[in-house]
Amino acid sequence: MSQEGQQHPIAIYFWIWGLLFVLSTLSYMVDYLDFQGYTRWTLILIFMFLKAGLIVAVFMHMVWERLAIVYAILVPPLVIGVLIALMSLEADYTFFTRLEFFSDWHLFAK
Repeated sequence: MSQEGQQHPIAIYFWIWGLLFVLSTLSYMVDYLDFQGYTRWTLILIFMFLKAGLIVAVFMHMVWERLAIVYAILVPPLVIGVLIALMSLEADYTFFTRLEFFSDWHLFAK
């Protein structure tokens, strides 16, 4: 019996491994160079998403899968993320509305 399947050149894996090493180094440099505030968190999130994307695409073989499988795996977490963001916005609105109408904080703001 012969096994049918795809064989990917090992060079692809070495290139991705090297790129992950470079992205991790850049991620550590954010702390080493002492970036602060939104710049720091933006860079950390960018490097995190790039590394996660490379790992999912190459090492989990998503780049070679059918589009239906990719959608079945990637779309549900994206939808959950959007719903979490919407709930967070709603929670902030509710919190600040309650502060405005049910507390005396505005008396001390002057």
